[in-house]
Amino acid sequence: MTATLKIDEQGAVARVTLNRPEVRNAFNDGVIAELTAAFVELGGRSDLRVIQLVAEGKAFCAGADLNWMRAMADYSWEENHQDAGRLAQMLWTIYRCPIPVIARVQGDVYAGGVGLVACADIVVSTAAAGYCLSEAKLGLLPATIGPYVVKAIGERQARRYFTTAERFDAATAKALGLVHEVVPGVEALDAKVAELTGLLCANGPAAVRACKKLALDLAEAELTEATRDDTARRIADIRASAEGRAGVQSFLNKQPLPWTLSE
Repeated sequence: MTATLKIDEQGAVARVTLNRPEVRNAFNDGVIAELTAAFVELGGRSDLRVIQLVAEGKAFCAGADLNWMRAMADYSWEENHQDAGRLAQMLWTIYRCPIPVIARVQGDVYAGGVGLVACADIVVSTAAAGYCLSEAKLGLLPATIGPYVVKAIGERQARRYFTTAERFDAATAKALGLVHEVVPGVEALDAKVAELTGLLCANGPAAVRACKKLALDLAEAELTEATRDDTARRIADIRASAEGRAGVQSFLNKQPLPWTLSE
């Protein structure tokens, strides 16, 4: 735990909490470094099954911290490039984390915060949360978060929301594909996150990681003969693995699955 980030674990579930409610959980260079380090460390753990990304306070993440932005105003091009590169590395680390990431969005999400949400595998939001890609209002653009947002909402919708910088509600975020589930309040939010966490933990841990990697890799691949062979190899690998064999045998014999976690 640090002043900006809290990490708690319960069994096979880790919870990473943005802990700067006084500045609406905005990013600065310290937050970026800590989030990167946290997801590198947690992503390398074989005992974890789910990572929940949550936030304290009324907002989930308001993008860049104002003091950080003031400092950046005096940066050279080289300093800006290096600084943006660290943010890009943080987003990539979360996006490619081997363990499924569930974002619990309890409040507003702006600018870089939208990129953070777009990097998560599953997003649950309260209906009251608002979303905005606000960079153009400041004469900027959502460049480092852009690849993940475009993947989430598509190129044509990105052209609208990047350029208008308009605020949109959680229902629209769901319709766009940025959010998976919208719930009425915090109690329902916690219940849905717990439900999804339970679903992930009920599945084969190696299979879940392989499924996530498959989706990420296929999103980058053209449908070629090499891709078809790669997918055939992946299913052969997991069918022949100890986990795959045990899962099939348990199913056929109507026995409990060996990776089921005890309550």
